Amino acid sequence: MRHKSDNGFAERRNSAAEAKKQLLTKFASAPKSTDPAMRERLAAREAIAAARQVRRADREASKKAEHERVLMEAAALAAAAKANERAEAEARQAVINDQMSRDVVDEAARKAERDRRYAARKARRA
Repeated sequence: MRHKSDNGFAERRNSAAEAKKQLLTKFASAPKSTDPAMRERLAAREAIAAARQVRRADREASKKAEHERVLMEAAALAAAAKANERAEAEARQAVINDQMSRDVVDEAARKAERDRRYAARKARRA
């Protein structure tokens, strides 16, 4: 038994042909690229794309400038730290040199005092 909603092959084929015709008429009635409204929309899209590209270039340039600034600051901090380290090393070396020179002077004074006592002892024996 056939139902009324049951479509046969011929009916389905006619429906498909009708859908295809409607689709073709839809595309035929679509605005062409020569249409002034379509040209206007295309120009607006191009203007938006150009503005987007300019903003992107500006963002990239500002990011690059910020990166350069950070690198310069880091280099300046590294140079300052290196100079500070060098100054501290020189100060430590100066303290060491001063201590060594005082030790040499003290040792010379002790030797001189020892030699004086030795000479005095020799003088008393002779």
